[in-house]
Amino acid sequence: MEQKLEIFLQQACKDLYQATLNEKQVQVQKTRSEFEGDFTIVVFPLLSISRKSPEQTANDLGEWFMAHLDEVDDFTVIKGFLNLSITAKYWIDFLNSEKNRPNYGYTQKGKSKPVVVEYSAPNTNKPLHLGHIRNNLLGWSVSEMFRASGQEVVKVNLINDRGIHICKSMLAWQKWGGGKTPESENLKGDKLVGEYYVKFDQELKAEVADLLGKGMDKEAAENNAPLLLEAKEMLKKWEQDDPEIKQLWERMNAWVYEGFDKTYNRMGVDFDKVYYESDTYLLGKELVKDGLEKGVLYQKPDGSIWCDLTDEGLDEKLLLRADGTSVYMTQDLGTAQLRYDDFDPSKLVYVVGNEQIYHFDVLKLILKKLGRDWAEHIFHLSYGMVELPHGKMKSREGKVVDADDLMDEMYETAKRTSEELGKFDDFTSEESERLYNILSLGALKYFILKVDPKKTMTFNPEESIDFNGNTGPFIQYSYARIQSILRKAKEAGIETGENILTDCPVSAKERSLIRLLYEFPQTVQFAAESMSPAQIANYVYELAKEFNQFYHESPILKENDNLIRDFRLQLSRFIGNVIKSSMGLLGVDVPERM
Repeated sequence: MEQKLEIFLQQACKDLYQATLNEKQVQVQKTRSEFEGDFTIVVFPLLSISRKSPEQTANDLGEWFMAHLDEVDDFTVIKGFLNLSITAKYWIDFLNSEKNRPNYGYTQKGKSKPVVVEYSAPNTNKPLHLGHIRNNLLGWSVSEMFRASGQEVVKVNLINDRGIHICKSMLAWQKWGGGKTPESENLKGDKLVGEYYVKFDQELKAEVADLLGKGMDKEAAENNAPLLLEAKEMLKKWEQDDPEIKQLWERMNAWVYEGFDKTYNRMGVDFDKVYYESDTYLLGKELVKDGLEKGVLYQKPDGSIWCDLTDEGLDEKLLLRADGTSVYMTQDLGTAQLRYDDFDPSKLVYVVGNEQIYHFDVLKLILKKLGRDWAEHIFHLSYGMVELPHGKMKSREGKVVDADDLMDEMYETAKRTSEELGKFDDFTSEESERLYNILSLGALKYFILKVDPKKTMTFNPEESIDFNGNTGPFIQYSYARIQSILRKAKEAGIETGENILTDCPVSAKERSLIRLLYEFPQTVQFAAESMSPAQIANYVYELAKEFNQFYHESPILKENDNLIRDFRLQLSRFIGNVIKSSMGLLGVDVPERM
């Protein structure tokens, strides 16, 4: 309808003012909720051609639309805004044509190049934590929104399985592990390895303190602590394929991968392809050496290789250390090249925290210097950190909210809250357990994804479980309420028929709900373009809130007029389907019964 209004607005200005509009002058938008109408035409850009007041111009256009467009049945003028009301017939025709369409709101997949979305990218020296949860949920949801908007998507993960931080946990286990395994400790492998990463930091601090006590300055103490020097030596041996070090590395990483997979499965995220830094860094080193030979990069006297970005307003960037070992940037160069070779993507999206903005600016610039024009299609989807009511997390010190522990806490919170409200007293223990899982994960995912990715957020488990307000459980309950209505209708033998009759009266609240359903496809497209699941979350909350107001104000099954009753049942079913689709894009399940 918006496109049709834009076309007719062009014709109206030709008829009324003998003028052709440019793109900026054509402004059609949704009418704000506090005003009557469905679509609003902004009149101010047209005053230069009408040479009349805003009110008079809007009135001229309103009368023209009433005379020339059958779907417009009324209009109001609010200063420089023309609010057009669309006929009930148009909205009923829309419901009849779309209410039973599978995947309503989704665009059929095209034939364009794929979008590659990287998310998660954990290190194999610690378990996933709250920050990883936001990363995974955001990456997975953005991928699903791309797919819903008609794009081919490849979801990838990069496992950071090598480097000094990995050697730290390996060395600590070697020194103090005593042969412990996940099986012997009855502990997930990623948690066991994480404990030794924390142990390394504790022992390193003790060594640094000892050196400081002997009169060494702080920088020298931090750089020359024996434990750190041992870890650096271990990294060198790893890159030299020392068999003993490689065997230990493979063993401990296997523990971590098994632990990660359990967390991913519980979280409901997956990947189409997994890359490993231990593979990609080798290609990165080749690219660096090739850049050196071509004179794009330069080598310092100590043997380290650098890229000079001062002409771009940045600094010099280290790509290979003097001892020949690589840095993060090295493997990211190799990973980007591999993904381009594997998929020839239209876009490479990296879901990484906003503290890495500089890193990705540098990555693009270096790739361009190396002659990779496709680097222009790299996009860093940066997001703000997740904080807790008591502050930030520090993984080296063990001060993190473990992802598994948080999901356990969410489950217990959902269970406790539900039992206090007495909501599911008639459920079996198996039904209750399944429902608590759905509610707890829904609360967690929705609470995180409803916040715009760019914003830093504070996560509060208690707030997220609330059955009222802008929460996952409130929307899940709204869906379950609709399914309950539909079940009761079926039990009562009510057959609603295939189509809604065009002469069925439509209330203002019903029109508002239909307009929201009409906006779903546009919302999906806009959310995909902006890479913001918050757009979907805000939309589905508004839809659920409007439905609940409608439910309390308007009888459905008890409506005496069968025509209106059947219309409301079909409208409710359509709303339920769109709630389910919307929440699905956020990775949130909706229960049939609550």
